[in-house]
Amino acid sequence: MHSTTDHGPDGHSSARHESSGGHEPPGGSAPAACLGYLELLARGAPAEAYEDPAAHTAAEGGVPAAEQGKQLALRIHAELEGRRRREAELTALFETVHDLAGLRDLDDVLQAIVQRARRLLGTEVAYMTLNDPERGDTYMRVTEGSVSARFQQLRLGMGEGLGGLVAQTARPYATQDYPRDARFQHTLPIDRGVGEEGLVAILGVPLLLGGREVIGVLYAADRRERVFEPEQIALLRSFAAHAAVAIDSTRLLTETTQALAGLRAVNETIRRASDIHDRLTELVLRGGGVDDVTRALAEVLGGRVEFRDSVRFDDVPAGGAPAGGEASGALSEGAPSGSVPSDGVPAAVERSRRDGHAVREGGSWVSAVSAGGELLGALLLHGHPDLDPVDQRTLERAAMVTSLLQLARRSAGEAEQRVRGELLDDLLDAAHRDPHLLRDRAARVGADLDVPHTVLAARLDRAPDAGAPSDAGTPSGGPPGDAAHASTAGAPHDAGQAPDEAERQRLWSAAAHLAATRRGLAATRDGGLVLLLPLEATDRGTGPGAPDSGDPGPDSADAVSRTARRTAAELGRAVGCPVTVGASVPVPSPATRPGSVAAAYPEARRCLDVLSLLGRRGDGAAAEDLGFLGLLLADTRDVTGFVRRVLGPALDYDRRRGTELVATLDAYFESGASPVRAKDVLHVHVNTVAQRLERVGRLLGDDWQAPHRALEIQLALRLHRLTGALGG
Repeated sequence: MHSTTDHGPDGHSSARHESSGGHEPPGGSAPAACLGYLELLARGAPAEAYEDPAAHTAAEGGVPAAEQGKQLALRIHAELEGRRRREAELTALFETVHDLAGLRDLDDVLQAIVQRARRLLGTEVAYMTLNDPERGDTYMRVTEGSVSARFQQLRLGMGEGLGGLVAQTARPYATQDYPRDARFQHTLPIDRGVGEEGLVAILGVPLLLGGREVIGVLYAADRRERVFEPEQIALLRSFAAHAAVAIDSTRLLTETTQALAGLRAVNETIRRASDIHDRLTELVLRGGGVDDVTRALAEVLGGRVEFRDSVRFDDVPAGGAPAGGEASGALSEGAPSGSVPSDGVPAAVERSRRDGHAVREGGSWVSAVSAGGELLGALLLHGHPDLDPVDQRTLERAAMVTSLLQLARRSAGEAEQRVRGELLDDLLDAAHRDPHLLRDRAARVGADLDVPHTVLAARLDRAPDAGAPSDAGTPSGGPPGDAAHASTAGAPHDAGQAPDEAERQRLWSAAAHLAATRRGLAATRDGGLVLLLPLEATDRGTGPGAPDSGDPGPDSADAVSRTARRTAAELGRAVGCPVTVGASVPVPSPATRPGSVAAAYPEARRCLDVLSLLGRRGDGAAAEDLGFLGLLLADTRDVTGFVRRVLGPALDYDRRRGTELVATLDAYFESGASPVRAKDVLHVHVNTVAQRLERVGRLLGDDWQAPHRALEIQLALRLHRLTGALGG
């Protein structure tokens, strides 16, 4: 078809359309054909309909062609606008889905969903509620554009309000005026929240998983009346479907992440268990100790680990030492005070030993260390109230390793104690041993027989009403061959109840441990124990011959007394009942003079017997601590030493000042403790006697006139006169 232009009489041109074939267009005139084409375009007719547009043009009588064309053009414009709007909405929907797919945090996903829903529908407010299966309702999870705190905290029961109805029926609902819409179950809390927010038009669509499960509701709302078109409802439903998938995916991702974290934790636990297994194996192979086990276990489990031996579990306070004694275990990073009740430890240890597993006690875990039914101690793990099974098994494995180490240490200790006991037996029984051989044997057990020692005799001395009687004898576990020396003859120990076997075993173990730590020797003899302990270097005196020469210094007597008292206290704490200890005079150098040990032992025994007879159970003393009785007990009969101990300060004062305090003291006692008669003997004024006696009191102590002191002072005065008369 082509067009030509004709010029009319008025000079204006007019167009005339002709077909390419020179015929009129189908259906009639050109205007009619144009209207037909517009009608086809407005109706969305198929392409073949354009061959005969007039056949599809509905005649509208009385309507001008121009008006009819206008209506068709408007219809086409509306259709194009609708398509552009749907294209924009779909583009926004795809972009939203793409953005949701890139999010990993659930809160970020929910916030993005609400923001995009508000933007897609162009509403003032958008929000989301999620279902709560436990409470059977739906609650406000996230909002966008909301200003009311009450609204942001709403909870809707199933079927209540618009949202509750959507959550219950899984169907979308829309209202242009919610406050006046009677289709919904209005409740006071919901109406108050909606009213405070000022919402009027509300659209809610379900968040569906798999087309059946409702996990929440997505809303778009305005604060004015508004009709939500079907296209808008469909758009929000499509968006809600994608949002539900995004929420579920995020949940699954979170659960997967948590599961992976759990697996990592399990792998780390297994790695730590493998690590402690390897370290414990290495400890056993290289002969490590309990301290190494507790230290390694503390590093792997991250808590504080403590080992307690089996002695006196019922007297061990939480986190510390046995009652009144030293800590009986190895501590890692310090023991926590009060972490385990003291009365709960033995019961927990017994439960663990019986069940074969670690048990929880308070805020700690306890695993018994046992072998062959014998309880050797326990491992305590502090700072882990909740211990996972792998770590619990690690603690139990460490307890097994500790039992092996304890048995190995016991075997080594018993072998060492046999050596120590045999060496002490030789010193007591064979006075002519080769000094070089003695030194070599002592060096193998860490003893030094070239320094001053003292011989100590020790014995359990319980009160008469304590314990049950049993036969006295050699403690089990002592060095072999000592049974020949075991005897109870002549022992005044019968005044109280005899110790039981467990107490004797504890006493022997404590004495052996003390001898090993003090670099001494221990053995069983005469129903008790005998120890040969060196005097501490600070206690041997600083005078000529001490300490390198092996001879006792001038202060060695005090050193012996301190050693005896300290030994009695330590053994008593370890055993849990009084242990009495008698000490001999210092033995200068046992290796050089082996016979001096055998000579000193009877003195220590006599001192021990006197302490028991005097009722000084649980005490430790040397013969010199017993006053004049020491003269009877000691083989040396050191009269001068006794006089010096009793009257030394007064004698020194007279020598320095030229006074007569000792003579005045002698006259005072010779006169029946009468200052008046004493002044006649001394030919001085009675006030002078009083002044001298006051000075004596300051030198000898305020109790110098007490009966026991007065007796010793009078004996010392008598011996002083005799030694002077004999030229001593």
